Amino acid sequence: MKLISWNVNGIRAVWKKDFLQWLLQENPDVLCLQETKASVDQLSPEMTDVGQYKSFWCSAEKKGYSGVAIYTKKEPLSVTKGIGLAEFDSEGRVLVADFGSFVLFNVYFPNGGAGNKRVPFKMAFYAAFEQKVEALRRQGRQVVICGDVNTAHEEIDLARPKENGKNTGFLPEERAWVSHFISLGYLDTFRSYHKEGGHYSWWDYKTGARARNVGWRIDYFFISAGLKPALSGAFILTEVHGSDHCPVGINFKEEIR
Repeated sequence: MKLISWNVNGIRAVWKKDFLQWLLQENPDVLCLQETKASVDQLSPEMTDVGQYKSFWCSAEKKGYSGVAIYTKKEPLSVTKGIGLAEFDSEGRVLVADFGSFVLFNVYFPNGGAGNKRVPFKMAFYAAFEQKVEALRRQGRQVVICGDVNTAHEEIDLARPKENGKNTGFLPEERAWVSHFISLGYLDTFRSYHKEGGHYSWWDYKTGARARNVGWRIDYFFISAGLKPALSGAFILTEVHGSDHCPVGINFKEEIR
């Protein structure tokens, strides 16, 4: 089973950059998108009905902002929008798909904003999200969390850590939350396979950073500990263009029961 997550920075924009061809060629079982920047009524039928995939969408109240989507071959038992708090759910940041053997969270975590003004909102979202996921784990559920976390965890996760210590995305409190979350029993899947630096998932468009690989690893797959035996790989598809982010993913070696 292959799961992929990608912040596409606009589904309508990436669709014009051979997105469909890439999807059919890559052939994931589940594809989670963030920053779709569209409501369903703005999409053509070919964007919502793709071959053997069913699609689910969650949009922000604000037009052209945020938004997440899931394309999946396997029909979920249920799909819900948000985490149950209006202040966050109005921004269309979360889709939760229950596949029975695990619950998948597709999340576009907030950015701290210009001048770090939205960092308090971001930290409040982190805390509320953690409560939601932990409540499920207390019920005995296994969870997969993917998306744009908007924080590079350690110095190895960005090209220029010293220059960014006071910028959102690498603030001490943001990094501390990621450490805390992992300490609860969640696995950073990519780091479990790749210990070396130089692996990034986002590059600044304005400075042409991708050509120089001056990037940040801010897109993740976390899994609860009970799913670790089924995990067989984690990857970053740096060769895939179309957005300022590239796709990240994981493989499970067996049907999860």
